[in-house]
Amino acid sequence: MEWLTAPFEVTFVQRALWGGMLVSAICALAGTWVVLRGMAFLGDAMSHGLLPGIALAALLGGNLLVGAVASAAVMTAGVSVLGRVRRLSQDTGIGLLFVGMLSLGVIIVSRSQSFAVDLTGFLFGDVLAVREQDLLLLAVALLVALVVSALGHRAFLALAFDSRKAKTLGLRPRLAHAVLLGLLGLAIVASFHIVGTLLVLGLLIAPPAAALPWARSVRGVMALAALLGATATFGGLLLSWHLSTAAGATVSALAVTLFFLSHVVSGLRHRRARLGPVPALEVN
Repeated sequence: MEWLTAPFEVTFVQRALWGGMLVSAICALAGTWVVLRGMAFLGDAMSHGLLPGIALAALLGGNLLVGAVASAAVMTAGVSVLGRVRRLSQDTGIGLLFVGMLSLGVIIVSRSQSFAVDLTGFLFGDVLAVREQDLLLLAVALLVALVVSALGHRAFLALAFDSRKAKTLGLRPRLAHAVLLGLLGLAIVASFHIVGTLLVLGLLIAPPAAALPWARSVRGVMALAALLGATATFGGLLLSWHLSTAAGATVSALAVTLFFLSHVVSGLRHRRARLGPVPALEVN
């Protein structure tokens, strides 16, 4: 039992756990729509698109979070504008923004004397360095994400399954798409400090994708995804403590492992259902 509780008696591990749980909830709200709409590439592009703002903030000695928010806003606006160009596919526009923003970020970071340190922290995060003020910011971000998700739920739902019908119903799909991009940006900005941009998709996509076979509604997917993300955070921190592995990477890897386990168990369940129910034993 001590093996299970010992790591969480340390203050910075406790903060890491709370930070990971808050991020898991934020990612569940945004990641569910990412999975339902097949927007994984967009999520990847936006996470890497944070580099220019973060790099510029580091170079100027500013707040990295402010830089990340600025880059997320540029990416959101860019994707929205390019998505209206009829002769340009959405994936092409996203890919161009992805490469352009990433290249610009590397150029800016290369001007810094601490290139390797800055880039490593950006790519892989540091969940064990979460501070109390970070927890407060994450709590505010979660509150904003909850409000946006509640107010935009109907529009997001129509957009995910039939964008033309959303327009017919007067739900303004373009605006809904822009707001959804903002929600995605919020989740990525909130998460990059915890697991880094290379691993953020682990918490953003794996828990909602793992929840899909078991939930019967979009809200159910979100709730179960938040629970699975919190489980990955707890288990990842526990394993990283005892195995001396990178905490953020371990959390992300465990989230992906839960996805595969979920779908394996779901596949076995459906296979058993196709074979028919097993006759119950009679009790005399």
